[in-house]
Amino acid sequence: MQTNKLIEVKSVPADQAQLQLAFAAFNQASEQLSGVYQELQHQVAQLTRELALANGELHRQLIAKEDLSRQLSFLLNALPGGVVALNAQECIEQVNPAAIAILGQPLLGLTWHQLIQERLSPAALTNEWHVKPQNAGEQRRIRVESSTTDSAGRRILLVNDITEAYAIQEQIRRNQRLTSMGEMAANLAHQLRTPLSTALLYANHLGSDTLTPDERRKFATKTIERLHHLEHLTKDMLRFVKGETTQLEKVVISDLLAELQQVIEPQMAPLNLQFIIRDHSYAESLMTNHQALCGAMINLLENAIQASSPGDQIVLSSNLEAENIVLSVHDDGPGIDSALQERLFEPFFTTRSEGTGLGLAIVRGVIQSMGGSVHIHSLPNAGSEFVVRLPRNKGG
Repeated sequence: MQTNKLIEVKSVPADQAQLQLAFAAFNQASEQLSGVYQELQHQVAQLTRELALANGELHRQLIAKEDLSRQLSFLLNALPGGVVALNAQECIEQVNPAAIAILGQPLLGLTWHQLIQERLSPAALTNEWHVKPQNAGEQRRIRVESSTTDSAGRRILLVNDITEAYAIQEQIRRNQRLTSMGEMAANLAHQLRTPLSTALLYANHLGSDTLTPDERRKFATKTIERLHHLEHLTKDMLRFVKGETTQLEKVVISDLLAELQQVIEPQMAPLNLQFIIRDHSYAESLMTNHQALCGAMINLLENAIQASSPGDQIVLSSNLEAENIVLSVHDDGPGIDSALQERLFEPFFTTRSEGTGLGLAIVRGVIQSMGGSVHIHSLPNAGSEFVVRLPRNKGG
């Protein structure tokens, strides 16, 4: 019994030592937890302050964006031109009041292609359209410019009503034609006088009783030739004065070249001229006046024929540029001095005694009325090339 008591007495200090160690470890863990908690409280307080600052900045940004949105909305509504926003599917998703006034209602939800089919018809110039009248009112003319497509496939169309501006331009062009007619009147008297006097002289010879039948036929032929020259001069003058025409149709460039070949090649064969076509239009087409364009190109080809000698080549080419369709006529003729090249397009200026001086003036007028340009590249004894550039029809 005494031995057991001794053992129990000895174990008490050991248990107390373990408890002390346990309390020490607990206190240390508590202190660590307290430190971590205080650190967490500090971080929470710091994050709360940062969050408050961020919320304040976001609030300021939101107010600024709302203010900017109101300003943009005001500007959009105040713009005199129409604004049409298209999504990636070319559907109209936003418009301003000016666009509604120009294009009519409804607009939202329509595709741009549908709107063109229902309410617009193409004008002679690229990106210009006629708005189909809803009633008996005056037809309006608009110009549509497109922004570049963004990464999401969206774009913005700017629609401007150019009816009044176009009317003013037409009046200016009309006044210019009237001025040209005034300048032409003095020249025309001289141009008509020579062939008319010659025709009268030949006609007077026809009344002579001393003429043989062969001489009579000769004078009759010469009289008719001079009268045809007068007729040709009069027709050219009327075509020059007429100016722009508006009969628009789809003209496939390849088909136009084939048509020109059928018209011109028979005229070249008797003169021993070689006609070459180089078509690089890749089935491109234009919405333009077919008859006027065809007539202008025939005029250039006939000009090339008159400048060529037997055995020469005449080349009719078509090419595509980023913004233009290019038609060119090249001949192997004697070329034209640089001092005379620009004057070739002046009314009544000609380097040939039998020419009327209106052919190239008509060509320039027709091509300019289509929004294009015509230029000549020529060197003496190196041939000539007339280059016509017409804007490609890209629409809206």
